[in-house]
Amino acid sequence: MKKLSARRRHPLAALVVLLLALACTGGLYAVFAPADKAQADETAQSLTIEEGKKLYAVGCASCHGTGGQGTSDGPSLVGVGAAAVDFQVATGRMPAATSQGPQVPEKKNIYSQAEIDQLAAYIASLGAGPSIPTEEQYGPEGADIAKGGELFRTNCAQCHNFTGKGGALTHGKYAPTLEGVSPKHIYEAMQTGPQNMPSFPDTTLSEKNKKDIIAYLDAVNSEKTESPGGLELGGLGPVSEGLFGWIFGLGGLIAVAVWVAARTAKAKKS
Repeated sequence: MKKLSARRRHPLAALVVLLLALACTGGLYAVFAPADKAQADETAQSLTIEEGKKLYAVGCASCHGTGGQGTSDGPSLVGVGAAAVDFQVATGRMPAATSQGPQVPEKKNIYSQAEIDQLAAYIASLGAGPSIPTEEQYGPEGADIAKGGELFRTNCAQCHNFTGKGGALTHGKYAPTLEGVSPKHIYEAMQTGPQNMPSFPDTTLSEKNKKDIIAYLDAVNSEKTESPGGLELGGLGPVSEGLFGWIFGLGGLIAVAVWVAARTAKAKKS
């Protein structure tokens, strides 16, 4: 007993007891508190997916199949990711009209953002794919507009025009205008490559590159930005400029030539 009492009075005894108490407290917290939170998050996510599945069955399954596997009327959605769903549904491109043209146009959206998030969660559960970007990813903070312009002219201007006004493609298809398109949807389009557009994953265009491009488009399409070249003719590029040249330039020269010839003929008669 004397030996035991001496050990209890050892100078390190209080420190050992304190460390044991802290270890037990931390262990109990790790076992119980995070488990409850994780279980609650998992339950909420499961409910979101279940609601999304119901929405999918009503509005999407007839074309894309009951399990997203695709049919002759619509491609597979396994692995397209939440970003593709958010882009296609939020811009009204999906659900598509029954009679399809060369490509699905943008139209009025019929789902709320909460319903879109539910659909996106369900599709994401079918297979891994690009996630919906955060505001930090597509916001203007820290963006390099000059670099964005360089990247846009290299990768995007061939279809969307130098200022993002859009342009015609083959077989009745077209690159839509980027004016008024939300930064989130532009980012998602680059991530997922909707319809005729190629995808630009982070291995091709980094997150910073995408942010720069979005900042450039916002700058050139801002109402405060004036065209440095004067009359921009809609900003549609060489087609409209060439048409303007033929109609007004060449037409003006022909009119002057006719006027000179008429004056010369009149002078000879007199």
